[in-house]
Amino acid sequence: MYHRIVVGTDGSSTADCAVDVAGGLALLMGAAIHVVSAYRPARAAAVLAGSGGGLPWFGEEERSDAEAVLEGATARLSRVSLAVSAVSRLGDAADVLLAVAEEVDADLIVVGNRGLTGVRRYLLGGVADRVAHHAPCSVHIVHAC
Repeated sequence: MYHRIVVGTDGSSTADCAVDVAGGLALLMGAAIHVVSAYRPARAAAVLAGSGGGLPWFGEEERSDAEAVLEGATARLSRVSLAVSAVSRLGDAADVLLAVAEEVDADLIVVGNRGLTGVRRYLLGGVADRVAHHAPCSVHIVHAC
């Protein structure tokens, strides 16, 4: 029986499937669901390498994108009348998912088997793999619908 489910989303189609699966499980079990989206400024490495602390922080666009992804996911979940909370946090996607799971004492983490590609994939790493190996609870890896 699951009481608290954490689901990660990056706005990809596989993440949408993970959100749908997490929502269905939460509905069946009466569980609370925590939707999580992590972001890392794409220019963070350049800023850290050359700033010396003097340049402004670049990341507002990435944070805004993550929050937009969360709005879409929570809207999908609210249609089935679930207790939904959303978390947007700076950091590595796997690390953020694991931290939120520990914070809310999650019973289950739901993630897609593949997310974004290209540079963002490189920055985020193998999220499902890392979550599966380090989770404090059960993990459900959803394949693309």
